Amino acid sequence: MTFFTSEFECKLDAKGRLVLPSKLKSNLPEASIRQIVIRKGFEPNLIVYPLNEYKILHNKISSLNEFNSEQRKLKRNFFSSIVQVDLDKNGRFLIPKNILIHAKIDRDVIICGMGNVIEIWNKKIYKKYLINNSETYSELAQKYLDD
Repeated sequence: MTFFTSEFECKLDAKGRLVLPSKLKSNLPEASIRQIVIRKGFEPNLIVYPLNEYKILHNKISSLNEFNSEQRKLKRNFFSSIVQVDLDKNGRFLIPKNILIHAKIDRDVIICGMGNVIEIWNKKIYKKYLINNSETYSELAQKYLDD
């Protein structure tokens, strides 16, 4: 099982490559040491999946009915937003330009562990999507985590 946490400030190099922080890289399952999947997020961010996590989601999306127009649109949008990338031995990977444009990423990024996936954000945009009020944070925790 994958387990990603914490927040890391990183920089893209001039070619659009990013180094996965060693703490996150060490938590990749064996099957993902050389390859990961990146998806455009619903917000202006990128979602990084280890192969085992992506396969779970892939199976759900693939099983949607191609004869249902709503499900077909979801499938089309999902699969067109996916790219498989290779990791080199240093944990560095190239992010395609069209994916970078979606997330408005130029150089400075925040990489955030999200449990079973990793998010990549433009550093300036990331803060807008955090909860900045401890009371709101507490209320949401109670709403979704309190049994």
